[in-house]
Amino acid sequence: MLPLYPQYASATGGSTFDAVAKDYVSRRQIPSLRFVASYHNYPPYIDAIVESIREHWKLHGQAEKLLLSYHGLPKFSHDKGDPYYTQCNETSQLIAEALELNGDQYMTVFQSRFGAAEWLQPYTDETLKSLAKQGTRFVQVICPGFSADCLETIEEIGVENRDYFLEGGGERYEYIPALNASEAHIKVLASLINENVQGWL
Repeated sequence: MLPLYPQYASATGGSTFDAVAKDYVSRRQIPSLRFVASYHNYPPYIDAIVESIREHWKLHGQAEKLLLSYHGLPKFSHDKGDPYYTQCNETSQLIAEALELNGDQYMTVFQSRFGAAEWLQPYTDETLKSLAKQGTRFVQVICPGFSADCLETIEEIGVENRDYFLEGGGERYEYIPALNASEAHIKVLASLINENVQGWL
């Protein structure tokens, strides 16, 4: 089983496993199962993200700051031992190293929070407002935790957060799309599957 969440969180990959396990309870015979919990540091995945950024740079140039935005989680999940925050930061570091970015050229941020509880920080929207206020004029945002674009990338990142940055004084904002149905993404997933069935089937 391969949930399309590169970084593991109990609320995402964990809930997928729970749903399958719940179905197994009602069965007299169950199939064998191998579960890919995460692939946040899988080299082909990192390479595909890096190449998508490089291709974007070839067409549009490189921004002053690259934001790597991941879906947020309530902080209590991290406090209870959820590895998501650590895995997101490792993904960002591997991408930055491959792109030869220094610490001033990229940031890991977290989006989509709601409710009154504290969530993982720094927050994407507040970071963009702050960067604009501090004089950053050109930012690019990519969401490595999303295997395909959806409302939270197209609308929240592509429109709402763009408005925050431009209204705050920024001049240029670009969203770098998810891997989606690209050939590179299909190869990553095929490679993951092939590696995980070796010596098993």
